[in-house]
Amino acid sequence: MNAPLLQRTPPAARSVARNQAFEKALSAAMEGETDFGRFTRGRYATDASIYQIMPMGVAYPKSADDIAAALQIAGEHGVPVIARGGGTSQNGQPIGRGLVLDMSRHFNDLMDYDPAARAVTVRPGMVLNTLNDRLRQDGLFFPVEPSTASRCTIGGMCGNNSSGARSLRFGKTVDNVLAMEGLLHDGDTFRLDGARCSEIASPRMREIMSRLIALADSHRDRIESIFPKVQRRVGGYNLDELLPTQPNLSHLLVGSEGTLAVSTAVTLKLSQLPKHRVMGVCHFPDFRSAMETTQHLVALGPVAVELVDNNVLVMGADIPAFVRTIGDITKGTPNCLLLCEFAGDDLDALKRDLQRLDECMSDHSHPDAVVEVVEPHRQKAVWGVREACLNIMMSMKTEGKPVSFIEDCAVPLEHLADYTDGITDLFARHGTRGTWYAHASVGCLHVRPILNMKTEEGATTMRAIAEEAAELVRKYKGSFSGEHGDGISRSEYVEPMFGAELTRAFEQVKDSFDPENRLNPGKIVRPLRMDDRDLMRFKPGYKTRLPAEPALDWSDWGDFGGAVEMCNNNGTCRTLSGGTMCPSYRATRDEQHLTRGRANTLRLAISGQLGEDAFTSTEMKQTMDLCVSCKGCKRDCPTGVDMARMKIEVLHHYHKRHGLPLREKLIAHMPRYAALASRFAPLVNLRDRVPLLAQLSEKWLGFSARRRLPQWRKPWAEGRAPAKLHEVKGDGRDLVLFGDTFNRYFESENLEAAERVLLKAGYRLHRVVVEGSNRPMCCGRTYLASGQTDEARAELRRTLGALKPFVEAGARVVGLEPSCMFTFRDEMTALLPAAETGFIAGKALILEELLAGDIAAGTLTLPVGDAGGQVVHVHGHCHQKAFGAMGAVETVLRGVPGLDVRMIESSCCGMSGAFGYAAENYEVSMKMGETSLLPAVRKADADALIVADGTSCRHQIHDGAAREAIHVARVLERYLQ
Repeated sequence: MNAPLLQRTPPAARSVARNQAFEKALSAAMEGETDFGRFTRGRYATDASIYQIMPMGVAYPKSADDIAAALQIAGEHGVPVIARGGGTSQNGQPIGRGLVLDMSRHFNDLMDYDPAARAVTVRPGMVLNTLNDRLRQDGLFFPVEPSTASRCTIGGMCGNNSSGARSLRFGKTVDNVLAMEGLLHDGDTFRLDGARCSEIASPRMREIMSRLIALADSHRDRIESIFPKVQRRVGGYNLDELLPTQPNLSHLLVGSEGTLAVSTAVTLKLSQLPKHRVMGVCHFPDFRSAMETTQHLVALGPVAVELVDNNVLVMGADIPAFVRTIGDITKGTPNCLLLCEFAGDDLDALKRDLQRLDECMSDHSHPDAVVEVVEPHRQKAVWGVREACLNIMMSMKTEGKPVSFIEDCAVPLEHLADYTDGITDLFARHGTRGTWYAHASVGCLHVRPILNMKTEEGATTMRAIAEEAAELVRKYKGSFSGEHGDGISRSEYVEPMFGAELTRAFEQVKDSFDPENRLNPGKIVRPLRMDDRDLMRFKPGYKTRLPAEPALDWSDWGDFGGAVEMCNNNGTCRTLSGGTMCPSYRATRDEQHLTRGRANTLRLAISGQLGEDAFTSTEMKQTMDLCVSCKGCKRDCPTGVDMARMKIEVLHHYHKRHGLPLREKLIAHMPRYAALASRFAPLVNLRDRVPLLAQLSEKWLGFSARRRLPQWRKPWAEGRAPAKLHEVKGDGRDLVLFGDTFNRYFESENLEAAERVLLKAGYRLHRVVVEGSNRPMCCGRTYLASGQTDEARAELRRTLGALKPFVEAGARVVGLEPSCMFTFRDEMTALLPAAETGFIAGKALILEELLAGDIAAGTLTLPVGDAGGQVVHVHGHCHQKAFGAMGAVETVLRGVPGLDVRMIESSCCGMSGAFGYAAENYEVSMKMGETSLLPAVRKADADALIVADGTSCRHQIHDGAAREAIHVARVLERYLQ
C-alpha cells in the first residue's frame, strides 16, 4: 500500500529552488494566471470544513490545455493536483499540499445546449444558479439544487455527487449526468458516457473501464448486499453504477472528489420546470413527533420535506435578513418545522395537496398545524431561511460551534426518529448538544454537535462521536456519507462502512486511474486522519492577537479574532446575483476580493501564519482595498461577518504604521474645510473644466481624470423654508434635520426639498449649533473610510453633545445620506461607550424611516397629490439594504397616488463614497455598476425618474448611464399639495 504523495513528500522537504522552478514552468505553460504568494495560498488552504492545509500554489486555468499543462508539469515536479470549484465543501475535499486548480474564475463556459433534447454541456467552473438562470427562459432547469446553489459549481457538484432539497423527485447529481470529459493524472484526454466500453475513443480509458467493469462484477454480491439501500449514499466509489448491463460509465467519476481524474466538460440531463409550487409549513411541538410524522408526509408525494429545527427558529429571529420571514410562517411557538413542497402544472391540484397535508397532520395528532405558503415571493423567502440554516447555526458567538463530520448520515425513514434520538443521546453523553436541519424526506438530516475545535478535547470528542455515530448508522442500515462526500472527515469510515473487501476494490479503482497518487491524495482511500489537529484550521497553539490595542470595540464577538472567525467559509459571499455582497468579487471573480477571502487572510495574519507584521503589511492592505464597505455582508452573511467594520480596524493600524497619503487626508478632513472650499467654489470646480487640471489631479492626488468630481455649491442653510423654529414640545413632531457634508455642500437642493416636505407634513424643525464652533455637525464617516478612528470619535462626540438636549427633550434626528445616518447605529457603538450614545438609540433615522414609521403609527398623512402614472426606478443604497430600510423607501414612494414604483435589483453601484473616484479603482468601479444597476438604468424610459438616496450612487448613475438620479425627498417635493 502506497502512502499518499503529500505524506511522502512534505513541503518542508522540497527546496525553495525546486518550488521556484515549478512555478516558473507552470506560469510559462499556462494562459491562465498562477499565484504562489503566501497570502493567496492561505486563502486556498480552507474550504467550509474545519480543515486547513496550505497548498504549494494556485492556478486559474482558462482552457483544457491549461489543465493538461498543469497536470504534466506537476507530475514532473512530484506535486499533487487538487481541482477546486466554489470551495464550499464541508469535509476538506478541495484542499491539500499541492497545486490547487481554481476552475471557477475562467473555466465556466456553457459549451453546448439543446433544449429539445433537454441536455446541456458546461465547463466544471459553471455556477449552478448561473446555469439555471439561463435555462429558465426555456422552462428548463438542472434539478439538483443544494443550498449552496448560488455559488457551488457543476464540477464540485459532480465531485461530491451533490443532492439537494428536491432529490426525492429528481435524485442526486449522478442520476442527472449524461457524460463527462476529462483528463487523467498525466493530461491524457477521455470521454465517458452511456456508450459501450468498446466504443470509448481512448484506448487507455477503454482498458481502464474494461478492468473496472470486471472488478465490479466480481464483487457484485458484496456490492448488492453492503451498499446502503437509501437514496442518499455517496461514500466510496460508485462501483454499483457499473453493474447494469449497459451502464453510463461517467457515473463512476461522479462522487470521486477529484481523486480519479479532472473533468473538463460535463453534459447534464435537464428537467422541465414545474409551472407552480406550493408549500405547507408543518408545525411540531417536539422534535421526535416531527421525525415520526415525516414518513407519512412523504407518502403524500411532495418533492421536498425539509426540517427547520428550534435552533434556527430561535437564532434566525435575531438575524435581520430572516426575522420577518420566520414571523410570517410560524404561528405560536413551535419546536421545529417541516417545509413540505408540492410542485406541478395544475395549481388547483397542488392546493388539494395542501389540503391533504393538513388532513394528514390532523390524523397524526397535529390539527391546525400547517401554514400555507402559495405566493412565489413568500416561498422564495422561506427557502432563503432553509438554505441559510447552516450559516444561521454557525453564527453562534462562542468558542464552541457546530462542527461538520457526521453531518449527512442517512437512514431509512422508518428508523429516522430512533436514529435522531440515538444521536441526541450520544451528544448528551459527551457533554454537548446538536443542531439539526435539512432533508427529512430522504432520511438525511444534517446534524452538527457543538464543539470547541481550538482544544485537544474538542478533537478527541469529535473522534469519539464519529465512532459511535458510525455504529448507529450501521445498526439502522444507513449511509455514513449521504450528500457531502467523504473528504477528510469521513474517508476513514469508508472501510468500517463498506468492509475490507470493497475498500480494497475502491483502492483498485483509484490505482487504475491514478497509479502515482497525484490527484487529491488522502481522500476516499488511504485516508488522512480526521482528527489530526495539524490538518485543522485551529492547529495546536493557535491564538490571535493584534499588533496594538484595537481601535474599535469587538466585545460582542469576544475580541477581533472572534469576529474574524465568524466566517465559516460556506461562501454565501460568492453569490453572483441577488443581495448585495460581495460586489468586488462579482467584478473580479478573485478570492482575494471576497468577504471569505478577506476573513481568511485576516485570521491567518493575526494568528501569525503569514509571517511577522502580516496584519499591517502591503499585502493585507491590498486584500482590503476593493472592500467597498457596502455592509452587504452585515446583512447577507448569515453568520454576521462585518467586513466593513474590520476594514476600519485594518486601516487604522496600517496607516499608523505607514502614514496617511495626501488623497486620503483630503477626503477624511473634508467636513473641516468644506465651508472654506464652498466659498471658492468657482475656483475649486475648475478641475473638471480644464482637462489639464484633471490629469494633474490624477497624477498628483490619484483622483481619476475620467471622473467628474462633486461640484462645490453655496451650502444649505437651515431654516430657509418659510417656517419659524419652535421649542421642543415632545409630541412626536419635533425634528433635527441633519445636514450631512455631501448634501450640504454639493446637492443642497435635497436638504431644501426635505425641509419643505417635513414642514408641509406638520413637523417642527430645530436648528442645532455645535457650541463653540462655527462648523456644522458631522458623523465622522469620512474619517472612518481611512481608519482615522480617533478623529471620527471626536466628530461624533461634538455632534452627540449638540444633539443630546434636543433628543432628550423629545426630538428625533432625521437625515438624507444613508452612510451618514447609519453611522449612528453602527460604527458609533464601536467607537463610544453606551453611556455616551444610549440617548440617541432609535432616534436617528433616514427620511423614509421617519415617514413610513409615522404613517404606520397613524400619526402622519403625507400631503401629496396624484403622480399620474409617473414611473420611478429605485436603486437602494447598500447601507439602506444592510439595515433593512428599503422597505420604508418603497412604502413611502408607493404612498404617492399614481406613482409607478419599480425597484431595481442591484448590488453596490460601485462608487461607494470616494472609492470610485480613485484612479486605480475606476475600472472595477464601473464593472461593479455594470453587473446590474447601470444596464437597468439604461433600459428605463427617458421620461422615467431614477431615484437613489446615496450621493455616490447618483454620481455613478450620472457617469455610467448619463442619467440624473434624484433623492426621494425631491420626488415627494414634486407632488406636495
